Amino acid sequence: MFSLGSGLDRLASFASASHRRACLLLVLLSLAAFLPGFASLQPFDRDEPRFAQASKQMLETRDFVDIRFQDEARHKKPVGIYWLQAASVAAGEALGVPQARTTMWLYRLPSLLGAIATVLLTYWALLAFVGARLALLGGALMAAAVLLGVEARFAKTDAMLAACAVATMGALARAWLDWTRSLAFVPSRHNWLVFWSATALGLLLKGPIVPMVWGLAVLVLSLRERSLRWFVSLRPGPGLLLCLIVVLPWFVAIAVKTGGDFFAESVGKDMLAKVGEGQEKHWGPPGLYLLLFFGTYWPSAALASMAIPFAWVKRREPQILFLLAWIVPSWLVFEAVPTKLPHYVLPLYPAITALLLLALVNGGINRFRRGSTLTALLVVLVPAALVGVLLVGTWTLDRTLPWLALPVLALALIVAFRGFPAFREGAFEGALWRGVVASLLLSAGVFGLASPSLRGLKLSPRLAEAVQAVSCPSPQVMTVGYREPSLVFLVGTNLRMGVDGGAAASFLREPGCRVALVEGRFLDGFRQGLAASGVAPRLLTTISGFNLNGGKRIEMSVYVRE
Repeated sequence: MFSLGSGLDRLASFASASHRRACLLLVLLSLAAFLPGFASLQPFDRDEPRFAQASKQMLETRDFVDIRFQDEARHKKPVGIYWLQAASVAAGEALGVPQARTTMWLYRLPSLLGAIATVLLTYWALLAFVGARLALLGGALMAAAVLLGVEARFAKTDAMLAACAVATMGALARAWLDWTRSLAFVPSRHNWLVFWSATALGLLLKGPIVPMVWGLAVLVLSLRERSLRWFVSLRPGPGLLLCLIVVLPWFVAIAVKTGGDFFAESVGKDMLAKVGEGQEKHWGPPGLYLLLFFGTYWPSAALASMAIPFAWVKRREPQILFLLAWIVPSWLVFEAVPTKLPHYVLPLYPAITALLLLALVNGGINRFRRGSTLTALLVVLVPAALVGVLLVGTWTLDRTLPWLALPVLALALIVAFRGFPAFREGAFEGALWRGVVASLLLSAGVFGLASPSLRGLKLSPRLAEAVQAVSCPSPQVMTVGYREPSLVFLVGTNLRMGVDGGAAASFLREPGCRVALVEGRFLDGFRQGLAASGVAPRLLTTISGFNLNGGKRIEMSVYVRE
């Protein structure tokens, strides 16, 4: 009779016998984890469509230096992700993808590639700490992590940024462990090139975040060693020159084009605003990331938390010291900054994975410690809570249930629960592999099968479909009340934003084919404006749904004057 545990054990043994097999398995696991819902999920307001729309405007204007959302300068992040997204869409157009510039999955491809690279680079980084079998498990745990799965599906910077961070820290680990004679092999002579290339790309993606992570680690380790000589093997002179060659041309070009406004906006307003106060309603108290950890790092978080006593006892050993230097200083910075977003700590999760695996292989996880059983139950309670929220949400929004997803979700919970007896028996590796399988099933159920039934959340796609259904070609469009970036992305860069119903009425009075999207609370003013102007547009349809950002139900009336 087939046993899931023995089957996973044989698969791990077979794949870890060679790096090629291990990487192939990790790519397949990553695709299984990240592809469900990748193409079908609507543009998720507000950050994702802002990035995608700015990339789309680069293609429309052929200006690949300045970054804009409609007429507004978007000087918050460097240009790297916009170039990657624009290249992805241009490739899609060249290959004949229909309506490529409003096809969101093309903009998500860099994030997908970044997430897969994060998994593979985690495996590579972990080889400096553990053997191939456990490094394979560590890569699989990153593929299964909820937070990386979410970022793989969003057209933003964070999945690619995580890959850059893991590449730099994997290279830095080899330099440190070689210096402290704790490395079982001689680092490649190209190790410095990996470190500085990833740093340069990280600078183009999100400015100082990647250098901050490795810089704080270097500071802690150098203070401990009372020397920077261990860092010399990474060739900082040629490395900094490489960074300048990669990043300086665009930084000079944007400085010239904007007269220095880019740096005033990105550093003076965006970065310092995050440090000084919670930006864009994303404030959170210190300690929030610890609370979110058990959800964002599921299914590994429960066992990882049990590795803390081991890490404390072994904190002076070179391997553990390096991992703590990777995690603790940056985590404290993120906790101290008032602006809190879950993905900020994603570059630290591979180090937590390494600590977990070192604890596992050295007998550092005590399943008999007080509270361990309750903590292990979180492996089941977290996905159960997620499934419960999903079912309540689909019923509340659309009075339906995701029937096709229910068997898959139930199977995911069963597999997750089967990890609990494995934990009780001390079979920690088997418990973690069961968590990986449960995560793959949960991904298929939630993103692949359940999300399409959440029609109430798809306001922008349904409004865009209504605009496309207008018989006249290329209508002018105005929206009143509902102003989400996803609507701009799907309807077009020239979408106009009205302040009230009267503005929509005046808009329809102008010549040409025109469509007005009017939220329900502005209808009275809209009708009064129509009565005064004598215009009689046709009501095409009424679309209702739930705006997550506003946290309320809204109803949009679509009027057309042809």
